[in-house]
Amino acid sequence: MIRRFARPYARAIIDAVGSPAAATSIRKELAKFENARRSAKDLQELYANPGFEVTVKMNVTRAIAKQLGLSEMSVKVLEVLIRNQRINDLGGIVEALAEYIRRATNTVAAQVRTAHVLSEAEQRELQATLERKFGRSVELELSTDPTLLGGFVARVGSEVFDASVTGKIERFRESLS
Repeated sequence: MIRRFARPYARAIIDAVGSPAAATSIRKELAKFENARRSAKDLQELYANPGFEVTVKMNVTRAIAKQLGLSEMSVKVLEVLIRNQRINDLGGIVEALAEYIRRATNTVAAQVRTAHVLSEAEQRELQATLERKFGRSVELELSTDPTLLGGFVARVGSEVFDASVTGKIERFRESLS
């Protein structure tokens, strides 16, 4: 669920960069920063603590952004979020931005769990299959779930496609009952 405060920030980013393609690039960079922030306890504490001056937070942010190779636009977005005390909400803003981009490009998100890590060719084939099914571009969000034994489970919106070995066994069991 996208929180209400995230939408205006996402909309502002799209307006500032001018196109869904440019917004996609910014979204990826902001997601990289968010992953770094979320994975480092020290960074979480720094950004959450109002006792640290904004200039300290800005300097740390610029250093991390430089290390991650972020664009100047992404750094500006991060600075605005720091000044408005929303940097800890970056994940929600990235999610809202992704939703706006998907709408603008007529794309749907597919959360896909697979039994093993898919090769590039398998990812392309799965994406093409889902795109034929929906008649729209599909953005894959992949994760692995060894309990599936084989195959995949894809969720697109409220629809679930279970092409896993576990699912097939369960359907077979139900048909025998």
